Amino acid sequence: MDAEQLKGSSRRWMNAALAAFVEGPESHDFAVHHAGVATEHLLKAYLVGMHPALIVDAKHFDSLLHATGLGSHAGPPTKVKTIGLVDAYLRVVKLLPRKIPISKEDLEPLADARNGVAHSAIHDSAKSEEVFTTCLRLVDPVLEELKIESNSYWGPYLVLHDKLVDEQVRQERVTAEALLVKARSLFKQRFGHMSPKERDVVLAAITSKPTITMSREAPVECPACGSQGWMAGEVEAIYVHDGDQLTLNPEEVILDPHEFACAACGLEVGTKLLRHLDDLPRGIFLDADPQDYIDDEPTAAEDI
Repeated sequence: MDAEQLKGSSRRWMNAALAAFVEGPESHDFAVHHAGVATEHLLKAYLVGMHPALIVDAKHFDSLLHATGLGSHAGPPTKVKTIGLVDAYLRVVKLLPRKIPISKEDLEPLADARNGVAHSAIHDSAKSEEVFTTCLRLVDPVLEELKIESNSYWGPYLVLHDKLVDEQVRQERVTAEALLVKARSLFKQRFGHMSPKERDVVLAAITSKPTITMSREAPVECPACGSQGWMAGEVEAIYVHDGDQLTLNPEEVILDPHEFACAACGLEVGTKLLRHLDDLPRGIFLDADPQDYIDDEPTAAEDI
């Protein structure tokens, strides 16, 4: 459980993944598998850099002993059990809120593809480029946190990396803009014939309650029609730093948005496209008691 070893392993696996990708569709199974392994190792490198215990299976006591420097009381280190790709992602996202541009929903096809190739030689070839590029976008902010130079990690494939990422981001932006255009058109069809007073009465009635539900919702102005829409997501208690340590008690509560919906114009946006709608907030501070949202993995306020 050495961070440098994991960084080096991630770089080698990613190099092999990119080499397979450029060979064409017949090698894309290797590409998605190797990229998945590379991503998992890089996420674990970040976690191990904070503490080795962050990557072990908490239910396996021998693994915890090795992670805490008490390996002399445990079995051989080759028997250590660590978390998988999805759990590593979830832990890193918790420690780096709003810095990872990939949602759990985006990650699942990568995890499925990697596991499908590894265990049954199966993957969805039609989605291989999308899955592969999602992996690249997940890796980038982790490289930045680990202070690893892009040139040293991507090597001769840096230009390919940039083109793949730019194209996927461009497609997402086009999709987001299309949703806005469609929503504005629908709003005009629904309310364009009404007088302002009449329209205000109707809008007040239909937008007063959220049409989507998660752990918490908050009202937000719709970027398409200007009516009251709703953002839904997960609530986190926000801690602040006292020197090098986090305070024991949270001081704020924030809504981490996962979805947006507007009943007036029908705009609905999921996690993947939310980041492309600049008029929507990345997080919403709530008027709530932080003590009600304490968990075991605090979020640092300086990362908001």
